[in-house]
Amino acid sequence: MGDITTVTAVTNTKPNTCIDVKCDCETMWSLVQQDCYSRMGSMTGDMEAKPIKNYATRARRISGTYARFYLEQEKGCEPKHKGRFYWMALGAFASKTVACLLETWQIKSQATFVTENTKEGLGKGNFWLFCDIAGWHWYYAKYNDHFDQCVDSRDTTTMVKAVQAQTKAMPWSAAALPKIKNLNVSKEIKLGFAKVKAFEGASEKGQPAIQMAHLLAIADHEQGVILQPLIYDDPDFSKWVARQRWPGFKQISPDLELIFNSACEINDPKLKSVAPDGTKLENFDSRMSWIRDAANQFHKLMQTKKSYMEGEIGK
Repeated sequence: MGDITTVTAVTNTKPNTCIDVKCDCETMWSLVQQDCYSRMGSMTGDMEAKPIKNYATRARRISGTYARFYLEQEKGCEPKHKGRFYWMALGAFASKTVACLLETWQIKSQATFVTENTKEGLGKGNFWLFCDIAGWHWYYAKYNDHFDQCVDSRDTTTMVKAVQAQTKAMPWSAAALPKIKNLNVSKEIKLGFAKVKAFEGASEKGQPAIQMAHLLAIADHEQGVILQPLIYDDPDFSKWVARQRWPGFKQISPDLELIFNSACEINDPKLKSVAPDGTKLENFDSRMSWIRDAANQFHKLMQTKKSYMEGEIGK
């Protein structure tokens, strides 16, 4: 991963004593970014790692991280606030679905003799969405007392030099970062985390509505600010996605569905959301129509089968 982020301070000449070192927002976001990268890699030495090459394995690790954030099991999280990071619960299922999709024979065979763009698009979207989304949650969970102070300062071009170099070495970074505006904050992120704060102070009765508002705000960011410009606006990727609707391809294409279970397949229609016929996945409005339906189904399950859902999220 490169050298650890460092700061320079005046030497303390008194044995067995400590001095405080103040970190600015750029340094804090640098630490956040390093944490995101380390989760996507295998350690090769002291503070050194290289990214996991298998995209499906990477997607499952992402799913696990999202699950721990929702379940308040990450460092800095607070079990008493479980439920505030509501998007993370749905995100855990979604990233697991990406892993399952990458493991289907259709994707594996197409990546071999038709196009590599499908696999690369899925891998790229999953990787950089994680770097974006996990970063906001990591910062808020550990340092929410000054999250608002630094929320506008996230920018990969202003992080400390060592982390800037790491960022440039990450997969797809040269093409990805300009499209996702160097991980700058969006109005959707600000709204989503305002709802997190509202959840923390709300009554139990008022929390579900706040959760849903938070989920939809983060979903709008996820789909519109990150994935749309990053992969769906890519001509090669969108061409493949559209091709899956052709009569000759549709019968052998992977199903467009989100399964609310730890498994890749399930027969119970109540535990999965299937994209309606005619859904144009590459089109933001068409895709979001399905995602909002899936979010409503997810929300209903979380209110009526919470123990089951949290059990599946945690697997």
